[in-house]
Amino acid sequence: MTISIYDASVGVFTPYLGSLSGLLDRAAEFAEAKRIDPSILLHTRLYPDMYDLTHQVGEAVRHAARACALLAGVEPAQVSDVEPDLAELKARISAAIDFMGTLRPEDINGAGEKPVVFRFRNGSEQVFTGQSLLLTFSVPQFFFHVTTAYDILRHCGVGLVKKDFLGRPRA
Repeated sequence: MTISIYDASVGVFTPYLGSLSGLLDRAAEFAEAKRIDPSILLHTRLYPDMYDLTHQVGEAVRHAARACALLAGVEPAQVSDVEPDLAELKARISAAIDFMGTLRPEDINGAGEKPVVFRFRNGSEQVFTGQSLLLTFSVPQFFFHVTTAYDILRHCGVGLVKKDFLGRPRA
């Protein structure tokens, strides 16, 4: 069996970003039902030295969009520096999905052995091949942050189940 770099990137990130957006919908419903300020959820973290929900979502979006952009050899759209609310986080997820939707398989599939440079927020850089970026860095980072966002919401009492994380099975 062969899987393309496109299917392993856009094909994985897109549906799980959709699930992440759905988790935020559930968070909004929970906040409304419990009559709590949604910012309480956005600023919750599992441990003091971990990112809060806002940053977990932001990192998931960033890793998905940045990986696909690097693989395709294009620049991803810039994200606003404004402190996001739930609607803004959903808009950022939607923008990342829209961006990935502009990429064609032929833009990405030849990138497996191509050198790509990932620039960290602190300015340091790491050179990967496209395949190693995707399989050893970006996909694990993405799922770490999506899982942690899910866990934060569960910890806050949002009634989520595994199906909310996984989304609909795809054929």
